[in-house]
Amino acid sequence: MANISKTQQQQYNDYVSQVTPTHNTLLNICKAFLTGGIICLIGQGVLHLCRQLDLGKDISGAWTSLSLIFLSALLTGLNIFPSIAKFGGAGALVPITGFANSIAAPAIEFQKEGQVFGIGCKIFTIAGPVILYGLVTSSGLGLIYYILTLIGVA
Repeated sequence: MANISKTQQQQYNDYVSQVTPTHNTLLNICKAFLTGGIICLIGQGVLHLCRQLDLGKDISGAWTSLSLIFLSALLTGLNIFPSIAKFGGAGALVPITGFANSIAAPAIEFQKEGQVFGIGCKIFTIAGPVILYGLVTSSGLGLIYYILTLIGVA
């Protein structure tokens, strides 16, 4: 192991302090709340419009989801969504819009490699783990619920 002097260690610590970004947690929470709130407001507006058109509860919910997914994919394609996500953090990435972005962004990034080896192979690089763990978790919980209903607990 190399011997590191106190001055070298102090210089290194100073360098790390200079290059490490600082975050204002309260400000980030407010930005996430604002961004997520605006996304939910848009979704609620679409839902309200669909309900005014007497589309029914299920159809209105489907149109709302589809509209938010479409807007997210469109904004990703126009390179606007990354700016929204950078500003809003989890407020933009947690709702359905973040999931749509995680599928659209790799498709756009790897389209130059072709339909099969680019888009086809890379489209789920970000969303794949979310899908996998969501399916595994829901399957496991469904199995537990099934067993509990068999023994009469649930």
